[in-house]
Amino acid sequence: IIHTGEKLYSCETCGKSFSQRIRLTDHMRCHTGEKPYVCNTCGKRFSCASTLYKHRTIHKEDKPYSCGICGKCFCRQDKLVLHMRCHTGEKPYSCKACGKSFSHGGSPKVQRRNFRHRSYLTSHMRCHTGEKPYSCGTCGKTFRYESNLIEHHRTHTGEKPYSCGTCGKSFSHRDYLTTHMRRHTGEKPYVCSTCGKSFSDSSTHNRHMAVHKMEKPYSCGTCGKSFSRRDNLTAHMRCHTGENVRWFYLGSSTCGCGGQ
Repeated sequence: IIHTGEKLYSCETCGKSFSQRIRLTDHMRCHTGEKPYVCNTCGKRFSCASTLYKHRTIHKEDKPYSCGICGKCFCRQDKLVLHMRCHTGEKPYSCKACGKSFSHGGSPKVQRRNFRHRSYLTSHMRCHTGEKPYSCGTCGKTFRYESNLIEHHRTHTGEKPYSCGTCGKSFSHRDYLTTHMRRHTGEKPYVCSTCGKSFSDSSTHNRHMAVHKMEKPYSCGTCGKSFSRRDNLTAHMRCHTGENVRWFYLGSSTCGCGGQ
């Protein structure tokens, strides 16, 4: 079967086929999230043995492959090859759907549109195909990327691995911790190009920008009135339901549509 290229073993979830049963077994872990292979040095888990084997080399002190430009050393030659693209600007992997080509840019968990390895391009292609091969074993929800599945699992387990070193508060996502830290540092990297006002997170910045653009995407299904923010629409709806509206939009106690 290996020599003929025949693929007899098919995944019942996504239909992908394999020439060896063990390859199908490894593949199925993409859907289940199972990671049975554990590094005995750092405890990190992996879905297949080959990935664990490659990972173990980072714990070895021997790094015989060095970059002739910056001197950085690597334990494997393929890692050096990938690194060299930072210096050469080589972009060997191109997306046939949108034409973008990439050479480097960090982990696919962080920047999936920057490819220094073919697997990053494979992940990027899911933006075009809509493929979601990673499935939650608890609720069945599917995801394009393994990192998204890992983060989703925390909604079931309640795990919050990212802790603030200042106040001790914990978060399920690294991005949440990054945003939280700005409360302590006072950093406000998101600046309104119209009035210059700064914000600590992008969501607040985007809501503010809607005020200048006069965009009102949230409409009342009862009277048709539109609002720039969802929470203002929610408050407005109380005019129709008869719910207390004392703190309504922009401080008004009534909305002008007949509600009290």
